Amino acid sequence: QVQVVESGGGLVQPGGSLRLSCVASTAMFSIYTMEWHRLAPGKQREWVAAITSGGKTNYADSVKGRFTISRDNAKNAVYLQMNSLKFEDTAVYYCNPAGQQDQWGQGTQVTVSS
Repeated sequence: QVQVVESGGGLVQPGGSLRLSCVASTAMFSIYTMEWHRLAPGKQREWVAAITSGGKTNYADSVKGRFTISRDNAKNAVYLQMNSLKFEDTAVYYCNPAGQQDQWGQGTQVTVSS
């Protein structure tokens, strides 16, 4: 299992921006597809975005055009740039290698509020 540590969350007004970071503890980071997920109160965990080892990206419809996922293999890091934030983006955000479902990091809280 790959251990991850997420950071960068916070309180932001609607329309604002945040950049989330995730560092993974694996020497094989560069071969993994990495994903961001989020968990909002009263809802199931939702997949947000993914980036393959080759840099191909994919997004949930709810964030497409507003969020950008990127990676830095030299730092074992994946990022999520979130722009034009909405109230409904409020959630705890998690990153993980694709397919890893039984171990999650502590996540980082994003709260969009006026």
